[in-house]
Amino acid sequence: MRCSGLLQFSIGLLVAALASGASSDSAKNNNDNVDASSASSNSKHRRQNSCNVETFANVLPTAAKVERVEYVSAGSSFGEPMTDLMYPIPPTNLPELCAVIISVASSPVSAYRFGMFLPAEWNGRFLAVGNGGFGGGINWLDMGAGVRYGFAVVSTDTGHNSTTGDSLWALNQPEMKTDWGYRALHGMVQLGKTLVATYYAKPIGHSYYSGCSTGGRQGLKEVQISPDSFDGVLVGAPAWYTNHLNTWVCKIATYNWPADDARHITWEALPTIGAEIVRQCDGNDGVSDGIISTPEKCNVNWDDLRCSNGSNADASDFSKSDNCLSDAQIGTLQHVYGGYTLDSDGEQVMPGYLPGSENQLYTVLNYSDASPYGLGYIRNFLLNDPMFESTQYNDSLLQLAEAIDPGNATADNYNLTSFRDRGGKMLLYHGAADGLVPTTAGSLYYDRAVQTTSGGNVTEARNFFRRLEIPGMQHCLSTKVDAPWALGGASQAAALGNDTYSVPGYADAQHDVLLALVNWVENGVPIDQVVATTWKTPTDPSSGVLRQRPICAYPATAKWDGTGDVNDAGSWSCRCVDNISFSFHLPPLTKVVVLLPRISFQRD
Repeated sequence: MRCSGLLQFSIGLLVAALASGASSDSAKNNNDNVDASSASSNSKHRRQNSCNVETFANVLPTAAKVERVEYVSAGSSFGEPMTDLMYPIPPTNLPELCAVIISVASSPVSAYRFGMFLPAEWNGRFLAVGNGGFGGGINWLDMGAGVRYGFAVVSTDTGHNSTTGDSLWALNQPEMKTDWGYRALHGMVQLGKTLVATYYAKPIGHSYYSGCSTGGRQGLKEVQISPDSFDGVLVGAPAWYTNHLNTWVCKIATYNWPADDARHITWEALPTIGAEIVRQCDGNDGVSDGIISTPEKCNVNWDDLRCSNGSNADASDFSKSDNCLSDAQIGTLQHVYGGYTLDSDGEQVMPGYLPGSENQLYTVLNYSDASPYGLGYIRNFLLNDPMFESTQYNDSLLQLAEAIDPGNATADNYNLTSFRDRGGKMLLYHGAADGLVPTTAGSLYYDRAVQTTSGGNVTEARNFFRRLEIPGMQHCLSTKVDAPWALGGASQAAALGNDTYSVPGYADAQHDVLLALVNWVENGVPIDQVVATTWKTPTDPSSGVLRQRPICAYPATAKWDGTGDVNDAGSWSCRCVDNISFSFHLPPLTKVVVLLPRISFQRD
């Protein structure tokens, strides 16, 4: 059928009009793009010009001073490789940013420093990152990871310069202990927010925290003393129970030393012991994959560890081997699993390490004497006596530590009501194979906080506080059993390289706990699971992905579907009591509402 001439003419006019409109819109869009690009360029130029001492000095209190300000071009590096004992490796390939170092006098005899990375492409968010052990130094590597997300990032040296196990700086220095305990981080957060808002000439949208170990303790402490500091808090393997944990780590030495004692377990024996524990408990989750997924349910068969001396034909291969244990050595291991119990009445005052942590227990068992985290704490924090020896340890030192709490470091306030009521969200994660800070310590804080803040109702507490336990992950990061461990936690990117952030190849809220926390805080999407990753070489992403698996928010646990590839996250789902299953495969920043029966999880 042919169109009439009038219809053809009308269609021609319509096409011409549409073309003209499209051309006009295109020109307008091009102009808008030019204007936006120009505005962005002008904004960057203004910030580059603002990257100077005067910008920050003008708003500092009298106790603070600008130490250094430097514009860092994209692709460059920044740090203090010659002086920062704790974090000497600087991040490389940074985005364009302004780097700042501030010094603050915290008392007439003490001071702390903090660094800031202020990116040219700012996402409107503030991120504070924590420290590790007794170490002092600005954590440039974690700052480098954080700024790649677009955060304005800050980190403090906690008032001194030392490596992680060195606590000599604390000897007879109560003000420096206080800086390490809480004051430096708190002061940095308060002043850092002011400086960030000044630099960008706009308020901060949301504030976050990420830290592991001592960094986890720092995050909990800041929430307890200043509930409005952060909107979202990411707490990894927190060494929060300072007065109990560090004294117990010293007491552990009395079980295992001296080296000629019949109870002594050598560091060389620990991996083989660990392999035997895996053999015994790997299958508890229904999957034999070399990973103990439910270490709390691992009932160790001591007969399979005890030397058989040929007397038992049914003895395990381990008990027949040169690595088998005597009754005295088994007693040492039982002390480690059993936790800190008082000699007077057997009361447990600190929970123990979980089966599966053996590969990392050298950190508390096998220094030439007591671990520096225990012995150093008592010498330099508690007694101010460098001549104290671990053989002198007795339980009165725990009582003294409770009374003094050097530096007010212990983060044992379990009432998080103020943080909860202002809308704060917290995610606590811990490796189930942690051989330095017991995994049970993280769950102990969580349980006490749930009891105090939510009357023991886990369902209610999950509205603001959730916990992840990562099977096979050691302290803060990595694995010895090829378990998926990388999920964007503190210090994890630094373990993968000094130009890395998030989880390489998986920088989204389904694989990265920091992005998941942002999603929870800003979009109301709770964290039910995060998929963890490991590679064929655990800390080398270029070696190729080996395994991925969902890490489920307590009280759910990951269950295999029975047919799929156990190395594929899609073969697992998070299941809770009564076989209720949570299985989510969502794009980033997407909210899905799933209606489930109301269930109250309570501990007896």
